[in-house]
Amino acid sequence: MAGHPATSAAAFEQAGELKIGQVGIANLRIRTLDVARLGAEMRDRVKRAPKLFDRAAVILDFGGLSSTPDVATAQALLDALREAGALPVALAWGNADNAALAEALGLPLLSKFRAQYEADAGGPAASPAPRAAPEPPPAPVAQAKPPQAANEPGLMQTTAVRSGQQLYAQNRDLTVMSQVGAGAEVIADGSIHIYGPLRGRALAGAKGNTSARIFCRSFHAELVAVAGQYKVLDDIPRELHGKAVQVWLEHDELKIAALE
Repeated sequence: MAGHPATSAAAFEQAGELKIGQVGIANLRIRTLDVARLGAEMRDRVKRAPKLFDRAAVILDFGGLSSTPDVATAQALLDALREAGALPVALAWGNADNAALAEALGLPLLSKFRAQYEADAGGPAASPAPRAAPEPPPAPVAQAKPPQAANEPGLMQTTAVRSGQQLYAQNRDLTVMSQVGAGAEVIADGSIHIYGPLRGRALAGAKGNTSARIFCRSFHAELVAVAGQYKVLDDIPRELHGKAVQVWLEHDELKIAALE
């Protein structure tokens, strides 16, 4: 049977793509400047995971739009997100119009969120410096290790990560020999291995490493994320709850499967 004319591909796309940053701050990259839809999407996120998104700090990124919104529209979006339960705290770095908008809204600019998105998407980088005269090629060197290896051993946590605690393994993997409690957060630029129950949040590939994975022995996570792509417990099939699982990215989609 033919679909209804109003049922188009665009109708199933979210107006805003929410990514979770390495310090647990959400970055909302606006894809469609539809204030009502954006407010409704955030309200739904808060409803499905109130412990995570209720009064959550959110960075707004207008870099996905063809032009910077006017002050009135941006203010309406801020009001809608606050009404939905989120707390917009800053704008992501952008052009001069974006800087003027942030000033008019009384919000700061944060540069690292835009920089991470552009790096992930292969977007335009800053203009290169003028080239100097050619130099002889350097002597061959050993192939560099990936950033997450960085000549550092993985960080090992032998005791439980308790509610309210945050553990970050910068430029390396993280291994937790005990449990990650509800309300706790573990973050790694590489992969995360948890040999006890995961009840809090686990964010791997925090700097955009899409090859990072999460492994845990007993899955009850409030949230898991790899390179910013995330899922909350309500998004995950119930048959995986309490099981040993792995979490990874495949074609920019977060996958979760039981370990054999």
